[in-house]
Amino acid sequence: MLLYNKQKKNQNAKGNRILISVTVLGSAGPIRFVAFEEDLVASVIDTALKCYAREGRLPLLGSDFNDFLLYCPMVGPEALSAWSAIGSLGARNFTLCRKPEEKKVVKEGEGEGRSNSINGARKGGSLKAWINKSFNLKVSSH
Repeated sequence: MLLYNKQKKNQNAKGNRILISVTVLGSAGPIRFVAFEEDLVASVIDTALKCYAREGRLPLLGSDFNDFLLYCPMVGPEALSAWSAIGSLGARNFTLCRKPEEKKVVKEGEGEGRSNSINGARKGGSLKAWINKSFNLKVSSH
């Protein structure tokens, strides 16, 4: 009985456990797992990515938690700080999104003349704009 009480005290030393539901954008359904209220948002993102990969879900995300942001729809539109405690928000449902890629701004005269283009079309440009420029045709959008 004494051993049982010591184990119980050690489990409660870290705090209360909570069931977290993390929805990954583009995935079929949420990932659910148990975390401690004092766990950092960064460790929750890491755990969610590991569970996602273990379950073989698609699309493939990768394993670097620094590439992702965790949002709580109840708190607001801002991403949660990676160093805050997950239980401090009072919420249990979260959304995991990939960080937006930063676009590199290339000034004219820097680098090679056509490094931003492939066959006269810009990377990331729309196909409609390329066709309009190449053939001087007007392609309707409907």
